[in-house]
Amino acid sequence: MPATHSVPGVLSVGSALPPHYADQQAILEAARRFWKDAGLDLGKLDSLHRATRVQGRYLALPLEEYGREVSFGRSNTTWLRVATDVGAQALQEALAAAGLAASAIDHLFFVTVTGVATPNIDARLINRLELRPDTRRTPMFGLGCLGGATGLARAADYLRAFPDHVAALVAVELCSLTLQREDASMANSIASALFGDGAAAVILGGAHRAENGPRVVDSRSVFYPETESVMGWETIDTGFKLVLSPKVPQVIGEHIAGDVDRFLASHGLRREQIRHWVCHPGGPKILEVIQAALGLGDAALEASWRTLAEVGNVSSASVLFVLQQVREQGAPGDYGLVLAMGPGFGTELVLLRW
Repeated sequence: MPATHSVPGVLSVGSALPPHYADQQAILEAARRFWKDAGLDLGKLDSLHRATRVQGRYLALPLEEYGREVSFGRSNTTWLRVATDVGAQALQEALAAAGLAASAIDHLFFVTVTGVATPNIDARLINRLELRPDTRRTPMFGLGCLGGATGLARAADYLRAFPDHVAALVAVELCSLTLQREDASMANSIASALFGDGAAAVILGGAHRAENGPRVVDSRSVFYPETESVMGWETIDTGFKLVLSPKVPQVIGEHIAGDVDRFLASHGLRREQIRHWVCHPGGPKILEVIQAALGLGDAALEASWRTLAEVGNVSSASVLFVLQQVREQGAPGDYGLVLAMGPGFGTELVLLRW
């Protein structure tokens, strides 16, 4: 295992939420209006919303605007505007927490799965925040809920090659803009009950720039062959239609313990040595399966449950919201594990040490 002083570190984490908030009951009532004539079992819809344990969510638009029929183009235009705003806010907060100016960033990684743009949001953030013209850019699309952990891992990989550099990771997801108003499927019903909007940013420093806080010791990607149909998007005329198999908890339950144990064993570690679990809050069933499979106590995933309740599942940004809470809790020598699952289907693991 490399000495902690020789690996990149997480200098700060920032987050931002859109200005429109709706509690879960208000969102449920809106969903009932959307699908009252679609033959959907409204009793089942009520049960879905309550079962998520989400208290409310932040939205890119006022709640009443989601009842209007819109094209993919109009939704994506809204995504571009709001994603730039919340992405800039999250990055500014992270920079302020790290005590750095925007000009300190050498490489900007950007993650999303809820909108498309060329040039991407990272270019707009360089203009908005006046980053240096020679800032390197790596936009990443299609990773879904994996994206926050994967972006963290890839930023750390970069910094191993450039130990004097600073990298920034920005994850923006506006899941509400992918709502398919005419789709009364179970997958879309679950999406209406679970997913929210927001952004998170992480500032990382190479080994020569890292200070207090967790170091990124190592990472591991695990891909499960022939599982493309488990989760993802189907692109239709009105935008992104969610693909979400009921087998997701089963797939995670079958793999997560072995994935975690093999990764930890490669560093001479066991589960009981992990003090901080930074787990993507994919939903109650996901968290329950992970807790059971890993044999964790109720307190281990407290930050994940809190994030789920307060903002819902914000796809790639969610695990970074959890990291923001956990980062300040670590003591020197503590180990932490970031874990997220998503389209592929697969798992991303990131080992931290304070």
